[in-house]
Amino acid sequence: MSFSTEALANIAIELQSDIGHPDRFSRLITTLRQLLGCDASALLRYEAHQFIPLAIDGLAKDVLGRRFALEGHPRLEAIARAGDVVRFPADSDLPDPYDGLIPGQESLKVHACLGLPLFAGQTLIGALTLDGMDAHQFDSYSNEELRLIAALVAGALNNALLIARLESQNLLAGPTPKGVEAGSQEMIGLSAPMQQLKKEIEIVSASDLNVLIGGETGTGKELVAKAIHQQSPRAGHALVYLNCAALPESVAESELFGHVKGAFTGAISHRSGKFEIADNGTLFLDEIGELSLALQAKLLRVLQYGDIQRVGDDRSLRVNVRVLAATNRDLREEVLAGRFRADLFHRLSVFPLSVPALRERGDDVILLAGYFCEQCRLRMGLSQVVLSPATRAQLAAYAWPGNVRELEHAIHRAVVLARAASVSDDVVLTPSHFSLSGETSAAVSVPSQAAEPVNLREATEAFQRQAIVQALHSQQNNWASAARALSLDAANLHRLAKRLGIKG
Repeated sequence: MSFSTEALANIAIELQSDIGHPDRFSRLITTLRQLLGCDASALLRYEAHQFIPLAIDGLAKDVLGRRFALEGHPRLEAIARAGDVVRFPADSDLPDPYDGLIPGQESLKVHACLGLPLFAGQTLIGALTLDGMDAHQFDSYSNEELRLIAALVAGALNNALLIARLESQNLLAGPTPKGVEAGSQEMIGLSAPMQQLKKEIEIVSASDLNVLIGGETGTGKELVAKAIHQQSPRAGHALVYLNCAALPESVAESELFGHVKGAFTGAISHRSGKFEIADNGTLFLDEIGELSLALQAKLLRVLQYGDIQRVGDDRSLRVNVRVLAATNRDLREEVLAGRFRADLFHRLSVFPLSVPALRERGDDVILLAGYFCEQCRLRMGLSQVVLSPATRAQLAAYAWPGNVRELEHAIHRAVVLARAASVSDDVVLTPSHFSLSGETSAAVSVPSQAAEPVNLREATEAFQRQAIVQALHSQQNNWASAARALSLDAANLHRLAKRLGIKG
């Protein structure tokens, strides 16, 4: 295939035409897939030694939540280091990051793989990956043509990233402070509630206002506090964390304000408190609603006048600290009940933020599941951790009362179980690997068209696996008794269990 000058000009115009649209990256990747005729494609941004998916086409939705560290993906590392078009042979022994992640082709390996590194000048800003199930799918494209495509895509990506930065409130934030890893405080999620939260974080980060972060347990309030700090002018200074719920009353004042030698029994030396340590930086007070009324009064004084007194010291110390506070309580109700000072509440809630519950975030559940799958894959040294279609449907339907923290723990547990039952380093998570309660998000509106179709074979195998495991458990692992309970011949049960990956 050969692209005419007119065709290339049309491609360039189309790539740039929607560059200011909120869905700019999705439109860009759709254009490319139509042009190049591949089974799957992904546009990736490069940052801090990892590739971050900006848009995908033909890949499972959870790919958008995955973060591909170069150290864990040799193909992507090869693309990042190549500086030119990379064609991977069909028999390459390098694992493909998208194996098992093309819907309808989960059991097949990707056969044709192209990687186009994208540059702005000499700086790597991203990559375009093209994959196909036919080993010869991209043979008709010359490297010269692909280089032209890469140059056009790189220009469009660079412009889109510049526009995204211009749309941000923190244009003067400057480079990432020393010691802070770029992308380390990224919040995974594309839902409307998360987009709104990210905008509010950008707005308040540039100011020096105190922030009250509300939300249910497990929603990620600490992550929000870290994001505010790292996008703020104080990012070069310390972010100090204190869990107010874990503070014994006897040491709480010392933890906050410090003490001098001899102030009380056991005070054998001077000790700086959290406010002093956080001077010129940020203090994050988690579970602020647990502080006693006496300590609330002393905290209010610091917020009003900017000075502290160490326990046992008559002198005052000036501090310049921004306070971020978090709670899973309704502090307005606490104020009415007399358990929280109204004046402190108003001081803290100058700019309140509410972190949405996971059940309110739609498809973010699948993106986060992909993110945690990739984390587990790296930690456990696995080749692949894939969610089956039935599992994605199950995770999307569950209410997640424990929010993101519950999802993270559920994924980690499922990977451990699946790995124990697997004979290879390729792990597929099925519904049988999860022990979710009977709660589902019946009250949450999840459009049926948004759910991916369930693979009947996988769903059947998941049901069989679960039935066998339950029968074995109820029969104290007696295979003959379990076979009778299931109305199966014992030999057939053993064969079926072996095929399903259940070890005796």
